[in-house]
Amino acid sequence: MAGNSSRTPQSTDPNSRQARIAEMRRAEKARERRNKAIAITLSTLIVGGLVGFGAWVLIDQKQEEKRKEAAAAQLRKEAEEIRKKPVEGEQLWDVKKLGRNHVETPVKYETVPPVGGDHHPRWMNCNGDVYKTPVPEVNAVHSLEHGAVWVTYNDKAPQAELDKLATTVGKTPYTLMSPVKEQNGAIMLSAWGKQLTVDSADDPRVKQFFTKYVQGEQTPEPGAACTNGLTAK
Repeated sequence: MAGNSSRTPQSTDPNSRQARIAEMRRAEKARERRNKAIAITLSTLIVGGLVGFGAWVLIDQKQEEKRKEAAAAQLRKEAEEIRKKPVEGEQLWDVKKLGRNHVETPVKYETVPPVGGDHHPRWMNCNGDVYKTPVPEVNAVHSLEHGAVWVTYNDKAPQAELDKLATTVGKTPYTLMSPVKEQNGAIMLSAWGKQLTVDSADDPRVKQFFTKYVQGEQTPEPGAACTNGLTAK
């Protein structure tokens, strides 16, 4: 008589290999979901930060542009006020009586240095040019016709003052500077039909003269070039 045989069902012990694998897969998926959520959150924060930073930069740029525009407007306003006021001590000539013919013959001027009159067809370069030697009057007068201010000096002018003036001229378009030994004043500033004598580069009238007459209303040929003319050492 055969004995009865029975099988014991497979164990469902959670520590079994299959159970451990399943648990590892669940944990891996949970990590993936967590990492994905973290990545999305970080990306959102980064993008938000970049957008915020970009907006801040644009706002700052616009504010800086407004500040510059306001400063430029203020400078224009101040310059306009300066131009309305006469320069104390300046000498004035009737510009209608100053000749403006282009000639290639010598010209005898009434003043030293001259403030206008007939002149050579070629102008002296006056784009902030500082000349160490005398320049031809007939060419410098042509520069005045283009709206330049001509700074001249004689042997009485202190070198320290000349250095300051040279710096100012060097950074100011439509100006030139050169020695004129025969002039009466130590330092003289000339524009077309205008002239001022000073003793110091710090005289506030120097700034006023530049502001008023560099390409000022007295200019016979506003906008004409101050480059591509005659140059000298």
